[in-house]
Amino acid sequence: MSKISPCIWFDKDAEEAANFYVTLLPDSRIDRVMRSPADYPGGEAGAVLLVEFTVGGQSFQALNGGSRIEFNDALSLSMLCEDQAEVDSVWRKILEGGGEAIQCGWIRDRWGVRWQIVPRGFIDLIASSDAEGAARAFNALTDMVKLDLAKLQAAFDGKAAA
Repeated sequence: MSKISPCIWFDKDAEEAANFYVTLLPDSRIDRVMRSPADYPGGEAGAVLLVEFTVGGQSFQALNGGSRIEFNDALSLSMLCEDQAEVDSVWRKILEGGGEAIQCGWIRDRWGVRWQIVPRGFIDLIASSDAEGAARAFNALTDMVKLDLAKLQAAFDGKAAA
C-alpha cells in the first residue's frame, strides 16, 4: 500500500465501487476487504467497512461511512492515460458503468466521483515551449467532452483536425 492513499467515502457501496474501479486499468486489484468487528453508526458487525484496492498501480481505500456524501469538482481522480486507446477504453467503461460525461475530459462515475481522463500526449502539448501551439491545444480542449489527442495535436500544429 502507498504511504498516502485516497480514501473515497461511500454509503454502503464501497466494495461494489472498488470492484468496478479495478476493471478500468491493468495493474489493478482488490488488495483487502475489511469487515467491521462491531456495530457502528453506518452498519453492523460483519459488514464491509473498508476496501483497499489498487488501480493502475495507485492504492486507494473505499470506506462505507453509512451516509451519502455528495462528491463535487473540488476533488477529482486524474487518470493519465498512455494513449487515445486507453482514454477511449476507460471512458467507455465509466459510461457503461452508469457514468455521465461532463466536459474537457471530465466524467462522473455512477457514485458521483469525478474523474479527469487525460492522454499523456496532451500534457506534453500544453507544457510545450511553443506558447502559441500550447494555447491552441488548450483552447481546443474547451470544445471537447472526451479528449481527442489527434484533434488536440492538430490544434497545436495549427491545422484543422481531420
